[in-house]
Amino acid sequence: MTTTSDALRATAAGLDADSGSRTYAVRTYGCQMNVHDSERLSGVLEDAGYLRADSHDVADIVVFNTCAVRENADNRLYGNLGHLAPVKASRPGMQIAVGGCLAQKDRSEITRRAPWVDVVFGTHNIGSLPALLDRARVNDEAQVEILESLDVFPSTLPTRRESAYAAWVAISVGCNNTCTFCIVPSLRGTEKDRRPGDVLAEVEALVADGVIEVTLLGQNVNSYGVEFGDRLAFSKLLRACGDVEGLERVRFTSPHPRDFTDDVIAAMAETPNVMPQLHMPLQSGSNAMLKAMKRSYRRDRYLAIIDRVRAAIPEAAITTDIIVGFPGETEDDFADTMSLVREARFSGAFTFQYSKRPGTPAATMAEQLPREVVQERYERLVALVNEITWVENQRFESHAVEVLVSEGEGRKDAATARMSGRARDNRLVHFTPGLDHRGLPVRVRPGDMVTAAITYAAPHHLVSDLPVTSVRRTRAGDAWEARTSTERAAVSLGLPTVGVPATQLPASADGPVCGSG
Repeated sequence: MTTTSDALRATAAGLDADSGSRTYAVRTYGCQMNVHDSERLSGVLEDAGYLRADSHDVADIVVFNTCAVRENADNRLYGNLGHLAPVKASRPGMQIAVGGCLAQKDRSEITRRAPWVDVVFGTHNIGSLPALLDRARVNDEAQVEILESLDVFPSTLPTRRESAYAAWVAISVGCNNTCTFCIVPSLRGTEKDRRPGDVLAEVEALVADGVIEVTLLGQNVNSYGVEFGDRLAFSKLLRACGDVEGLERVRFTSPHPRDFTDDVIAAMAETPNVMPQLHMPLQSGSNAMLKAMKRSYRRDRYLAIIDRVRAAIPEAAITTDIIVGFPGETEDDFADTMSLVREARFSGAFTFQYSKRPGTPAATMAEQLPREVVQERYERLVALVNEITWVENQRFESHAVEVLVSEGEGRKDAATARMSGRARDNRLVHFTPGLDHRGLPVRVRPGDMVTAAITYAAPHHLVSDLPVTSVRRTRAGDAWEARTSTERAAVSLGLPTVGVPATQLPASADGPVCGSG
């Protein structure tokens, strides 16, 4: 028999006293910062007693973690909310929450256009979600809570990591730059830095749990330290990560060319577990466009940084972000971008057609370009990027690479009997495990390390159709196996499964960190 006090305790814990544990699903849009925020959303919900649903269609709570970077972000959100309206109407007790950058921007507009939404929360109050859901359920009315600044650094919140072997670690949130195309500073606020000791404590805790790769994450990682007055803080942090026993790979995203200094290059080159990879947003190769974008560097400075990185780390793979069709861009401006791409020889690029971000200075600039002009330039840029990346990847044919085996990156792996992972320089590698001496498939787990000989190169990935030459079982593979075994046992009881989001780098995709660099 359920008593009133039982029901109240269940409500406080995020449980439905009549039907048992309530389930949730989080839909994520946008950059890696949003992906990591969704890990925290899942963590705070599970800490409050919710269980992860097998699919979005059966969840009691559906949370949209939104992005406001692209012009059509709101259309995408409201289309999805419209799809859920009849589902919610047919399922008493179902709740819908909207958070993230678009929620921070639109606020009460969301509940006006979609009155069936129960909770709207901002980028600064992720931890409030369980309480807001409870309040909406008890009061039977929508709850809108948007904080203007951080109350507590998000990394202090419970987190449900999507991977057992690799993890994001936020070192800062917000941004102090004023790029005219970017809305991030107005939505995530000015830069707030975590203390180095707190960052390293999180890294060490992750490694103790089996993680062997971390990616240090921020809107502008190499301005890290500005809040506590240490200009060398980021390079010191990279070196400190090199002292964490058991941490095999360190990456970071994204830096800004304005703040990229030689001490960071030296730390990258001299710290063995910092990977030979750099994602450094360019945005345009035209000095006129960089000025209009309020990017505080010019093409010569950008190319000089690349030269210094490659001098110190010859094997470094450098990727970038490029915007095509910014207001006022001429054919000569675009030619400057194309020439820089040829000179820089990027190993990959996130390429974007300029899209108005309401609330940004660029959205009201004169000389907005016709869509057909932007599309034609974009296609030329993508073709050039693909041509260069293919040639760069072909250099790996007949060479062996070390691959950290991943989960969920190879979309055709089931059909090709391959597995996938990332090389040290972050290139995507599809490989064939091969057979052991008994004629059985070699057992390789996500989180393990393999050595694969590359037999074929494509513009955006490498392929090894030869059996791997070595397999190194790791603590990360053990952690993945233990976690998977637990979740498989849970599935038999109707509990949720887990998937790892793909992190491919095609020539056209959402960038790594919204507004990055």
